[in-house]
Amino acid sequence: MDIMTTITDKDPEQREFHQAVSEVVETVKPVLERNPEFRQHAVLERITEPERVIMFRVPWMDDQEQVHVNRGFRVEMNSAIGPYKGGLRFHPSVNLGIIKFLAFEQVFKNSLTTLAMGGGKGGSDFDPKGKSDAEVMRFCQSFMAELYRHIGPNTDVPAGDIGVGAREIGYLFGYYKKLKNEFTGVLTGKSINWGGSLIRPEATGYGCVYFAAEMLATRSDSLEGKTCIVSGSGNVAQYTTEKILTLGGKVVTLSDSAGYIYDEEGVTTEKLQWLMRLKNVKRGRISEYADKYPSAVYTPVDPSIDHNPLWAHKADCAFPSATQNEINQQDAENLMAGGIFLVSEGANMPSDNEAISVYLDHKILYGPGKAANAGGVAVSGLEMAQNSMRLNWPAEEVEERLKQIMKSIHKTCLDASTDYGMEGNYVAGANIAGFTKVVNAMLDQGLV
Repeated sequence: MDIMTTITDKDPEQREFHQAVSEVVETVKPVLERNPEFRQHAVLERITEPERVIMFRVPWMDDQEQVHVNRGFRVEMNSAIGPYKGGLRFHPSVNLGIIKFLAFEQVFKNSLTTLAMGGGKGGSDFDPKGKSDAEVMRFCQSFMAELYRHIGPNTDVPAGDIGVGAREIGYLFGYYKKLKNEFTGVLTGKSINWGGSLIRPEATGYGCVYFAAEMLATRSDSLEGKTCIVSGSGNVAQYTTEKILTLGGKVVTLSDSAGYIYDEEGVTTEKLQWLMRLKNVKRGRISEYADKYPSAVYTPVDPSIDHNPLWAHKADCAFPSATQNEINQQDAENLMAGGIFLVSEGANMPSDNEAISVYLDHKILYGPGKAANAGGVAVSGLEMAQNSMRLNWPAEEVEERLKQIMKSIHKTCLDASTDYGMEGNYVAGANIAGFTKVVNAMLDQGLV
């Protein structure tokens, strides 16, 4: 029985996890052929099974004194190269399969950063949208009342993700500190005045654009003058847009769960600053952008179609920065028809396997999420280092370190793909490089 049959038989409902594993398994086959001892030591079976899965109930009370119950999760996937590291996601779509897929991806992403971090992920099906600060605080405190037993600065260091920003991290950290009676770097993404790192909010978006710039450089090109389509309007999309503008590109789309805007004139720095206030302070909707700026057209989500028209606009580069599987085969074909020759993923696994096949068939520059969006966890690792030393590095130093890490990730992926006769295939390069590093560490440590 092959590894995918075993995994799908064991957990048939975990489609996102199956998707993530199948992508890796397919691309590391040459590694297994070159290293037959890997099969003897069952490295695929071991690396696809979490070291620990924690699931718990989270009871909390709303402002009307009504009690609600949500599920909490933490998947500690692999600690071969360091303590578990990965975000917490609060969103109604969260289930065990999604958390396992994110944790699995995190293992390889973290290994590519050159920092000593294993992979994990967690979260809850709680939806912070529309909740008061007091309700979010009560939920976070209830969530941490169980999670605190399983995390620590040398064990498991969570961070933010979808639905978990500075507000949620603050509430989570405050309750951990109260329960443990210690001030340690147990969470990253903290506010700068109590242990956070400069450039952390910007890191995933900036890193994604730096990775794109490195890919373009292999073809003696740059982002200068390029038209870019970006999905999402949260943290990653905002700072992806900001860095594209800095490097001379033009962004014409942004989106949220209700729809997207197309601004033919481009999202300027002034428009982006307005959007950041709208999304981060007022927690408004992207449709309001079109009300504010007449150059933009708003298109609501149409549930009757099986693709997203955002990806059909003519452009040079695409930066999917919203959520998993937001690009299917039809979307990918629309991207190709619209002239896209670079895709750099700011979100986790935003393209499904059929979409990835389209990219590879067309031989475009394609930066998969586990490589292109590793900037966020890289700066989380730098935040951990600063916390350990009780230091705060200046923004320029953190960004320069981020830039060098993204250059290193790009080189690692390119070298690995070349070594296995697939030069320029960043999917294979990222998977092979990450897989090899983690597996060798596992074998060094024995059967544990």
